[in-house]
Amino acid sequence: QEQMVESGGGLVQPGGSLRLSCAGSGFRFDDYSIGWFRQAPGKTREAVVCISSDDRLAYYGDAVKDRFSIWVDAAKNSLGLHMKDLKEDDAAVYYCAAAQSCHLLTTGATFWGEGNQVAVST
Repeated sequence: QEQMVESGGGLVQPGGSLRLSCAGSGFRFDDYSIGWFRQAPGKTREAVVCISSDDRLAYYGDAVKDRFSIWVDAAKNSLGLHMKDLKEDDAAVYYCAAAQSCHLLTTGATFWGEGNQVAVST
């Protein structure tokens, strides 16, 4: 059975850092575009970062570029997200996901986890 399970997250003050991790099973990361999207209350899903299955390059959303970084261990089917200089606008539920292409990460992912809450507040 295919699944993705996130861990990490929590509450951090503005300017702080957090790490998220994701373990996948039942499928191979190398066969998909993989990454993270987030959803804040009342907002649509937003792509955070995606590693394309075509070129294995990471594509970051403008809102997180230079602050977030993704790592992947394809052999272990795991990936993570290191977030630094967090802002209150970064508060959301973060999901790891696998899709046929990065264009589908937020609207048509093949697999995704249940999400982990990231809260940014003083």
